[in-house]
Amino acid sequence: MSQIELKHIDVTFKQKKRTVTAVKDVSLSVEKGEIFGIVGLSGAGKSTLVRTINYLQAPTNGQVVVDGTDLSHANAKTIAAARRKIGFIFQNFNLINNRTLAQNLAFALTAGGYPEKQQPKRITELLELVGLADRQDNYPGQLSGGQKQRVGIARALANDPDILLCDEATSALDVETAEEIIGILKEINRRLHITIVFITHQLEVARSLFDRVAVMENGRLVEQSSTYDLFAAPQSDMGQRLVNRFLDTDLPDKVKAQVTKQTGQLLTLRYRGSDSLTPIITKIAKQTGIDINIIQGRVEFIQDKAIGVLVVFLTGSAVAVSQAVQIFHQRVDYVTEVSAHE
Repeated sequence: MSQIELKHIDVTFKQKKRTVTAVKDVSLSVEKGEIFGIVGLSGAGKSTLVRTINYLQAPTNGQVVVDGTDLSHANAKTIAAARRKIGFIFQNFNLINNRTLAQNLAFALTAGGYPEKQQPKRITELLELVGLADRQDNYPGQLSGGQKQRVGIARALANDPDILLCDEATSALDVETAEEIIGILKEINRRLHITIVFITHQLEVARSLFDRVAVMENGRLVEQSSTYDLFAAPQSDMGQRLVNRFLDTDLPDKVKAQVTKQTGQLLTLRYRGSDSLTPIITKIAKQTGIDINIIQGRVEFIQDKAIGVLVVFLTGSAVAVSQAVQIFHQRVDYVTEVSAHE
């Protein structure tokens, strides 16, 4: 049985004389111990959806089931008990600035009913877990952004939760620091077997962290898959936009202008595995009598599996180029046709 089940979730808000739908008919499940990602642009409904998991946001319609408990029909006491087993990591850290790190963690422990006499030992354990054992007496203002988020992680773990919810937990950090936070979360997941639900607009995070991923757009869930399958062959328009932006297959204008001086067809080819497409390209060129120029190419590794990306330019008769494009669609996992004169 899934640890988290969201069934036909709707969330609507009243704003003056109009009703705003933030989440519309979303269903998904998260397995125990996995790292599940929800991606989408700002305003897609990601944060609202995730807040329904710990019932900080009650859905307008639908069911939220956590560890077999249907929170949709639970009383306040049951919801409070469920929340104590769900940690939350915020984008902007939300630390108490006039309290030391130890005091910040003590506040969270006390709120969760942790015995006061046992708190010093627990605080030391938590700060050791995130690599800040020597900073107990420091204040948040003395820390870098990455260190503040480490404290945020420690605080979220204070009462030994089964689930961690992460709301854009790396978006306020530089790339290198974000990678450090991702590494800490992966290690926590491995060591403590905590289920992590992480929302982000950054596909760099998705590539490095998620086991499975859902894509949201305008409050709806438009795609669910393994992270590798999303990058290899996105099925939704939004998935394609996000992945294409991450893989950055758009050619610089100067390069495109040089390429497109002659009539032809630009293609972006994405394929599973690290093997070269050279044999396929050579075969299609011979079969159709066209010329195929490789403009750029690279290999990305997602979940330790390779995805190759090539941009090629086809020239020849219109009929031959059209035939070659059809063959590419048959032989390559994912093909995008780009107008040569865009």
